Amino acid sequence: MHVLGAHAANRWRVDATRCDLSRAERLPVRPVALDAQPQHVVIDAHRSALVIVDMQNDFCSEGGYLHHRGIDITPDRAPIAPLQVLVPVLRSQGVPIVWLNWGVRRDLLNIHPSLLHAHTHDGTPPGLGERIPGGDVILREGSWGAAIVDELNPGERDIHVTKHRFSGFWDTPLDSILRNMGVCTLFFAGVNADQCVMTTLEDASFLGYDVLMLRDCVGTTSPPFCMQATEFNVQLLYGFMTDSAALMKGLAA
Repeated sequence: MHVLGAHAANRWRVDATRCDLSRAERLPVRPVALDAQPQHVVIDAHRSALVIVDMQNDFCSEGGYLHHRGIDITPDRAPIAPLQVLVPVLRSQGVPIVWLNWGVRRDLLNIHPSLLHAHTHDGTPPGLGERIPGGDVILREGSWGAAIVDELNPGERDIHVTKHRFSGFWDTPLDSILRNMGVCTLFFAGVNADQCVMTTLEDASFLGYDVLMLRDCVGTTSPPFCMQATEFNVQLLYGFMTDSAALMKGLAA
């Protein structure tokens, strides 16, 4: 029989006389217990993925967009070290890694004025898709600013999704990819926790995914009360807070 389907979680086997829709290659449930807030949780590691949001030069590196604006990028660099440890562990356990990153069109034809205003309130250049003096173009797909920071090494089998909104589910293939892989639980990492991470997490919750934010793997350059509100709302409304140590401990057990 021939196999139809890009991922083992969602494959048919077909020949001239029969279509087998049983998806027999799907892995059995692998329960993993995690310390989390507001309650401890048990997840299925075979139906989970890590979504890493916007760990890009424009947010996390000197010479990038935030650094050019005079913003202290230290908080946005904080997730790098724990992700350097966590990502190889998850790869070794077969948990998919999804790199979700800004990458706008050269002509900005799918970018509305409200989104341009978010990146330059008074319209003064450089804004989204414009060049930093002496530097690169801000968050243009394929540019240095849109590239993942050198300290993090996306693997060849990792999944890359480009976005052009704060939420990674808006007008992207992210939802289709995750559903095709049979994923129902998402761990969130990246920056900024109260902006692109949070809006993507919210949309994931609205779409029916289970969501957990990894506290040590997110950062934000916003004031501390923004992170406090983010943690409060994740635990109250959308899902759970945990961290990379708890996740690795659960997988090891």
